[in-house]
Amino acid sequence: MEIDSERNLQRKQATYQSLDESFMIQKEVYKGQQYSHIYFARLHFMRTLLYSLVPNWKPHLPVCTILGLEEGKECIIVGTLFKHMKLKPSILDEYSKERSVTSLVKPHNFVHIDDCLILEDESGRVKLTGTLLSPSAYVTGIVAAVHGKDSGAGDFVVQDFLEAGLPPQVELPLKSREDKYVVFVSGLSVGSSTSNPLQFQLLVDHITGHLGDEKEQGIAAQIVHLVVAGNSVEIPYGLLNGQNLAAKDQSRLSEPIKELDILLTQIAAGIPLDIMPGPNDPANFALPQQPLNRCLFPGSAAYNTFRSCTNPHCFVLDNIRFLGTSGQNVDDLEKYSEANDKLEFMERTLRWRHLAPTAPNTLGCYPFTDRDPFLIESCPHVYFVGNQEKFQTRLIKGSEGQLVRLICVPKFCDNGVAVVLNTKNLECHTLSFATQLSS
Repeated sequence: MEIDSERNLQRKQATYQSLDESFMIQKEVYKGQQYSHIYFARLHFMRTLLYSLVPNWKPHLPVCTILGLEEGKECIIVGTLFKHMKLKPSILDEYSKERSVTSLVKPHNFVHIDDCLILEDESGRVKLTGTLLSPSAYVTGIVAAVHGKDSGAGDFVVQDFLEAGLPPQVELPLKSREDKYVVFVSGLSVGSSTSNPLQFQLLVDHITGHLGDEKEQGIAAQIVHLVVAGNSVEIPYGLLNGQNLAAKDQSRLSEPIKELDILLTQIAAGIPLDIMPGPNDPANFALPQQPLNRCLFPGSAAYNTFRSCTNPHCFVLDNIRFLGTSGQNVDDLEKYSEANDKLEFMERTLRWRHLAPTAPNTLGCYPFTDRDPFLIESCPHVYFVGNQEKFQTRLIKGSEGQLVRLICVPKFCDNGVAVVLNTKNLECHTLSFATQLSS
C-alpha cells in the first residue's frame, strides 16, 4: 500500500492454525445411524468430567444412577436434561386430527410457564422439581449434576445444581503483544434487496488500504485477518420449481456468488480471509456445515490467503484461540429458552461446555456415532457469533482465571457494521459504513 514515493507501508503478519478438523465429515453415512449415539457420546464425556468435580463440590454425598434412587435419601445424579415444552412445535401436529388451540404469545419463542425439566441417564429418567431450577433458562441436551432427593412420588427435589463451567484455557501473554486487528463481518447477503454493494466496497477498500489518509491507511496495515461469518449471499431460490431453468434464470442464480467472488478477490490479494457457510449459503443445512466449495470462488481461490472453513469454525491466530458460529446455535437457544441478551446465551454454552446443546433435538446436525464435535474441551479467548440483530460484546472471567471476549457480529446488509478486535488486549469496536448523508 503505497502512500507516496518515499514511504511504503508493510502489512503486519500473524501466524495461523486451523482447528476445523473435528468439524469435518469425511464419509457421510446416514443409513443405520441413530441420533442416540451423539447423546451417549456427550453423556459419557461430560459425566466423566462432572464426576471429577463432585469431590470438590459435595464430597460427603454419594453419586447414584436414576434407577438406584432411594426415597428420602440425599444423593447426586448426573444425566442429560430433557425439557418438556407445551408449545414446542411438532411435525406430527400437521397430521393430528385434534389440532392444538393454544396460541403462541411470542411466535419466535416457545417457552411456557408449564415447562418442566427431566433428567435421564442409561438407567431411566426422573422429573426435576423444586424452586432452584428455572426451566426457562435451560434446554434439552445439557449434561449436569444434580443434588437432591427422591420425593417418593416419582420426582427428584433439587437442592443444588452443578454445571461443568468454563473449560481450561491456555494462558494469554498479552503484555508483549503489538496492535494487530482481526475484522469480523457477517450477513453480507450479496444479491438481496437489502444489500448495498457500495457499503461492501467501502469495507473492502478500507481493509485493503485504499481509503483515508496516511494515518488511516497505517491502521489498515495492522489488519491481519478477516472472518466472514455466514450468510454471504442470498440466492433467489424461488426460481427452483423443479423444472429446467432458462438461461437468464441460471444467470440470476449464479450472479450473487460471482459478485461476492469479485469483492473477496480484492481482499484475498492483500489479507488472509476465512469464509464460513451460513443458513442461507449454498452449503449443507445440518451442523457442522462443511466448507463452501472453492469452485464457487474461482478468483478468490487462486490466492492461498483464501480459506473456505466449516461452521462452527475454530482457529488459532498468534496463539489466540478463536471459536465461532454463523449464529444458528444461539438463534435456536433463543427459541427454546430465555435470557437477557444474546451474550448470555453465548456465556451459557461455554459454561455448559457445549457449542450447540439443542442439536440434534431442535437444531439439525449430522448423526455422529462415535463423538460429539460440539463439545468445548479448550476454552477460546475469543468467541464470536454471526448474523445477529446488533453488535454486542462482553469480557467474561472463569473461576480459574479464564478470560473470554464474547462478540455478537451484526448483519452487515442491515446496518453496514463490521467488528474489529485488537489481538493485543482483546478490545473491540465497530466499523460503520454509511452511503447516505444524514440531514
